[in-house]
Amino acid sequence: MTSPADLPLVADGTDPALVLAELLAAGLGDGLPVVPPTAARLDAMLAGVADPDRSTGQVPPLFGELTARAVAWYAVLAGCRPAELPVVLAAVRAALDPRFNLLGIATTTGSPAVAVLVHGPVAARLGMTSAAGGLGTGNRPNACIGRAVSLALAGIGGARAGLTDMATIGQPAKYTCCTAEAADSPFPSLALRRGLPPGTDAVTVVGVSGTLEVLPAEGHRDGPSVLAPAAAALASVALAAGDPRRAGSGEQFLLLPPELADLLTARGWDGGRIATFLFEQGTALLRSAAARLDAQGLSAYAADGLRVAASPDDVHVVVTGGAGVKMLLLPTWAGGTTSVTVPVTPV
Repeated sequence: MTSPADLPLVADGTDPALVLAELLAAGLGDGLPVVPPTAARLDAMLAGVADPDRSTGQVPPLFGELTARAVAWYAVLAGCRPAELPVVLAAVRAALDPRFNLLGIATTTGSPAVAVLVHGPVAARLGMTSAAGGLGTGNRPNACIGRAVSLALAGIGGARAGLTDMATIGQPAKYTCCTAEAADSPFPSLALRRGLPPGTDAVTVVGVSGTLEVLPAEGHRDGPSVLAPAAAALASVALAAGDPRRAGSGEQFLLLPPELADLLTARGWDGGRIATFLFEQGTALLRSAAARLDAQGLSAYAADGLRVAASPDDVHVVVTGGAGVKMLLLPTWAGGTTSVTVPVTPV
């Protein structure tokens, strides 16, 4: 756990390798190189913030005080620019919503990470990409915003590997996992579907257990041939949870590339129809496979009413990505978490 008083500043020109070594020795950082946190950089990050030391909550697991100053310090480390701080702050604050269950995500022996989806014009203003490789390498805002969120939540909250963060193996998304929703999606944005006005700058935080690439069926030409493999993926992550009943109270996120979104739209499929198909077909596959496992004596798979999500409304389709037809499933943590969407507000 770190308080603003515990966050060191270094002199201009300090050797970055020395800064990294000293921060890691103090339990600060994620192991990757950082931008040295100088007073000038922190002041620039906080320019215009009215009350940088006001606490807006406590961050699990050790419940450090969440302040703009503390988040800004980690944003400097992550390589963010000052204009990106409102997005980072919005995401960090969203993760404190009790529905998100940050305490569980931060301390489990499982592998969940905090994924960030950015909606609205803010993504383009900051230079984020919703095109090729948005969750991969090459785009600084995507990478740095996601990393700042992860660094701030872990650092302020006191989640340290092997001490309070008890992840048995972990996953790379703990470093950063952030992309933008496509502005020209043929479907309403996730923020709009959740009641925010059109054009609102917003972020969604999702507790994800990993990523799973999904390809449409060979020779796909219609909705079922595109989506059946994704339905099978939803069933597979429920089966892999040890107790498939866990999926029935949760959500699933499918990232759909624009090429497939346009194909489905041309065939008369809107977002609601896609989600219903995924839920119904995924649930049917789950129950069929569970029955076979039950016959082998695995009693957890004998439960009635298995389903891949709490309802069709909890299967979220988000359009993002570049050229191509490969989808990406973001399975949510089976330990119990609900995504949270909030507007990005001035700081």
